[in-house]
Amino acid sequence: MPQDILILGGGPAGLSTALHLAQLAPELTPRILVLEKARYPRHKLCAGGLTGDAEILLQRLGLDVAETPHVDATEAHLDFAGKGLIIAPRRAHALRIIRRDEFDAWLAAKARLAGIEIREGVKARRVEPRPDSVIVDTDSGVFEAVVVIGADGSNGITRRCILPKSLIHTARALEALVPLGHVVVEDPVLFALSEAKQSATPNLVLNHCSNLPALQSSASRPNVPGPNMHAADVAYLDFAPVPLGIAGYTWDFPTQVKGQPMRCWGIYDTNLLADCERPPLAQPLANEMQRQGNALDDIELQGHPVHWFTPFSRLSVPRVILVGDAAGADGIFGEGISIALGYGRIAAEAICDASARGDFSFQDYRRRVLRSPLGQALTVRTGITHILYRLHWAWFQRFFWRVFKPVVAAAASVFVLNWARRMR
Repeated sequence: MPQDILILGGGPAGLSTALHLAQLAPELTPRILVLEKARYPRHKLCAGGLTGDAEILLQRLGLDVAETPHVDATEAHLDFAGKGLIIAPRRAHALRIIRRDEFDAWLAAKARLAGIEIREGVKARRVEPRPDSVIVDTDSGVFEAVVVIGADGSNGITRRCILPKSLIHTARALEALVPLGHVVVEDPVLFALSEAKQSATPNLVLNHCSNLPALQSSASRPNVPGPNMHAADVAYLDFAPVPLGIAGYTWDFPTQVKGQPMRCWGIYDTNLLADCERPPLAQPLANEMQRQGNALDDIELQGHPVHWFTPFSRLSVPRVILVGDAAGADGIFGEGISIALGYGRIAAEAICDASARGDFSFQDYRRRVLRSPLGQALTVRTGITHILYRLHWAWFQRFFWRVFKPVVAAAASVFVLNWARRMR
């Protein structure tokens, strides 16, 4: 007998779908099975910034993310070359920063408490929709389901199986964890990474590359002595790499690992300027870290792809729908957690309606996503992504983040953020 609802992926998107289903239609709870290829707590590359939208969605599920280890950033700075827009809510934090291994394990525990079955260590290898069911071949046997939710990430098997010819836009990101007090030594050697390796190996891990030549860019700012000049409780995003041909930003977030204070550094590139001449992705990150008194030459650097949303992408086939990064994350920042939680709500509503009608074609799923507050915000973000990063001149970036910032802040509060408040 087929499983009714099979969710592939036990991250925020898959678990949010399961939790929202349990909330909207409790009778479906025993008919839900989540398959997670790893075992909790599992390693997941992510800067871990939770926006207010994520917290609203969790609160509506009756969950308090403050139960998980976290660091609150009182301010978020969106800068170009060190100056720009400051987001500082009066009575709240700008970002709550978690570690994904701890957050996902916490969310899975909450799902289990709600009666949802999760099987760990089960990796899907093939997803085959059929007229009356979906066959999922895994390394632990074959599953059959009435409905399958693909929540298996940017490079997941679900999208590749059901939409093999679908064109997607993949961004790239590099991330490093830096202990507090990790400082630049005299004449530091900056880390460099070849473009060929970045594009060929999305889950690359590189260590101890101090033998690579130092790289400097004409747009890099002068090094100012003194370690950890960034404020300890502030999150920083700097769009200085854009004029170099890297359509994104560097970030520096406060975080913790098993209670130890750390800084999470990284660089995000939408790849919109892939046709331009540009430096290796790690170079602007190394330059910015050096400017702040940190060396990258002996820090582990890891890379991962980010599939970002476009309103023209297909998001379903009969009996199979996509959520989270499999459907598409935010293009501007590569934000994924709040987006994933929002997809879960929309998917759960779509499944409830399909069950009531006995129609699992999901022909209206893409339209449902686009008409939702989340879909509207993602569509606006996609448009902003193309404008912000294709107009990559230094003068424009300086104008956008410094001079135009009151308009940017007002527009962001209406069109980019606070979409979860409008979801019902």
